[in-house]
Amino acid sequence: MADGPFFKLEACQVAYGPVEALRGVTLEVAAGEVACLIGANGAGKSTTLMTISGILKPQRGKKYFQGEDVTPLAAEQIVRRGIVQVPEGRRIFPRMTVTENLEMGDFARARGHADLQRGFARVFDLFPILKERRGQRGGTLSGGEQQMLAMARGLMAQPRLLLLDEPSLGLAPQYVEAIFETITRVNREGITVFLVEQNAAMALEVSSRGYVMETGTIVLADTAAALRANDAVRKAYLGEA
Repeated sequence: MADGPFFKLEACQVAYGPVEALRGVTLEVAAGEVACLIGANGAGKSTTLMTISGILKPQRGKKYFQGEDVTPLAAEQIVRRGIVQVPEGRRIFPRMTVTENLEMGDFARARGHADLQRGFARVFDLFPILKERRGQRGGTLSGGEQQMLAMARGLMAQPRLLLLDEPSLGLAPQYVEAIFETITRVNREGITVFLVEQNAAMALEVSSRGYVMETGTIVLADTAAALRANDAVRKAYLGEA
């Protein structure tokens, strides 16, 4: 696997008790790209991300990151390797300030003060509103600002592979646009992104590669451009007749 893809899931099976959630899922992400996974609710998309990040363990199959078999590693070890997940629903710490939430993002990497300050400078450059709100409790932010905080917290961990689970869920249109602009920007800065997103049109627009999942199985895998042109995808996920 030393010369293989940046990240790869290989024939992964994951079950919740007797219910099989992933059925032999294989996918890969190349270094420096944005790839996306689209599908209906309950298809297994979030389960896929939690399997990649180590929250869930596959019953069968392997996962590889930069040539290393990371299947046995615990979630905190995977974070230290550089795979960081921003979960669905934001899940910030509502009683902590913006600054304290960001410090929690740095916790797993345990960097020195100078590196921590550089991390703050970086995320405040990406999200200027968070600098203005840095002393404010997370729970008092708007939904869009909370999503920005969740992404910024993930970036504080210095990811090589950033996993984003439904970053536009429940957001007003102006925040959706801002979130996707940020995804493009952090990718241009060298972070590889794997994105799960209900807004399939936006996900495919910012991605170079895409996967379509149905009932725990990858049913389509192609370039994002080819998926946007696929009649079945256009009908099922892009709202076109």
